[in-house]
Amino acid sequence: MSGATPALPPSLFTNGSLSSPQNISKTDLNSFVKVSDPGGFKWRLVIAYDGTKFAGWQYQESPPTVQSMLEKALTQITKLQRKELHLVGAGRTDAGVHAWGQVAHFVTPFNYTTLDSIHAALNGLLPQDIRVREIGAAVPEFHARFSCRSKVYRYQIYSDTFMDPFQRHFAYHTAYKLNACKMREAAQHFVGKHDFSAFANATREDGVPDPLKTISRFDVIEMGSLLHLEVEGSGFMYRQVRNMVALLIQVGKEALDSDIVPMILETKDRRELAKYTLPAPPHGLCLLSVKYKEDHLQLPPDCPLTSFGRHHTITKCKLPFY
Repeated sequence: MSGATPALPPSLFTNGSLSSPQNISKTDLNSFVKVSDPGGFKWRLVIAYDGTKFAGWQYQESPPTVQSMLEKALTQITKLQRKELHLVGAGRTDAGVHAWGQVAHFVTPFNYTTLDSIHAALNGLLPQDIRVREIGAAVPEFHARFSCRSKVYRYQIYSDTFMDPFQRHFAYHTAYKLNACKMREAAQHFVGKHDFSAFANATREDGVPDPLKTISRFDVIEMGSLLHLEVEGSGFMYRQVRNMVALLIQVGKEALDSDIVPMILETKDRRELAKYTLPAPPHGLCLLSVKYKEDHLQLPPDCPLTSFGRHHTITKCKLPFY
């Protein structure tokens, strides 16, 4: 890998386009890139996206997904093939689901001496509904998926007679006035270590997943007409959060009592939940954050500073006053 051609320096990208190749000098390349030892370098991304127009996170050639858009931008910047990047996300959000704190990692055979420029280049190439919030170096042990300790999801419900048009892409609307106290009581039955087979939809992608998950908290927060259902757990199975929320909505409507939760958990049968509710729609769901093992978040030696994006400043007004 030490003989690999270094990526073009990110500073050579302007408005998402590459500057003329004849203007690239060896000095320019060496100021941004150092060729690695065998094994390469690993980079951690924190990503926010509005999932409305995307078919989820997982790579597909068509329709567009968040991973495919990120890989397209990274291949342009690094000049590596997508299979060489090994981009991995912390979780596979469904079509229409949003994220504020999705985490991913990728690898390169070379090291950057600065990350501000590649950060700016990435956001310049990505569509406006995807933004890289942070990019930093990662130790070899770090893995976006397997180093995870817990994930935090938020589901938003707008409970009023009509929908706030500014919330329509990010909250589920119900004209029922939900009883938040009963929902809060029911949510506490999810806390702890349980077999969540009854709350998981079948999927062929993960084979036979482990149904035993630990929920550390499940909060129901009232903000006027807006309800935030915030859940943190060691992991979640396919559509588990949307299924749990759907049952809590029925409790909030007072169509069911809160003790329905332990009863359905005990059955370990998805068909039992289907007797009472369908999954909540995806657009109300957002992956807020992913928490990791502390030692896997250590910075490796001889690495560039983590980039949180650059602020522009004006030292002198360029427009005359009249």
